[in-house]
Amino acid sequence: MKGVPQGRYTKEFREEAVKLILEERLSLPDTARRLSLPLSTLGNWVRAHKEGKLTSIGVTKKPLTDAETELAKIRRELATVKMERDILKKAAAYFAKESLPGTRS
Repeated sequence: MKGVPQGRYTKEFREEAVKLILEERLSLPDTARRLSLPLSTLGNWVRAHKEGKLTSIGVTKKPLTDAETELAKIRRELATVKMERDILKKAAAYFAKESLPGTRS
C-alpha cells in the first residue's frame, strides 16, 4: 500500500513531529505510529534537528499538487477497501462451508 509520495512534508510538520519527541518525551515508535510516518523518516528528522539541518530536508523536492495529493489519498482508500473486500470474501466462504449439510459444526 502506497502512502503520500516521499519528501512532501511541510517544514512546520517536521518541526512539530520532532517537538513531540524531544519536548513532549513521546517515544519514537509511538510518535511515528500516531503521525502515520515511517520510523526511519522520523528518526532522520530527529537526527537532522540535533545537527541543525532539519530545515534543509526536502528543500530540493517540489511540493505536491492538489491532484497528486488526491491521487495518493484515493490509492490509500482503494487499498483499504480491497483488503476489507478480501476479508469479507473469506468470511463468507468460511461461513458458507460451515453451514452446508453433512459438515461438522
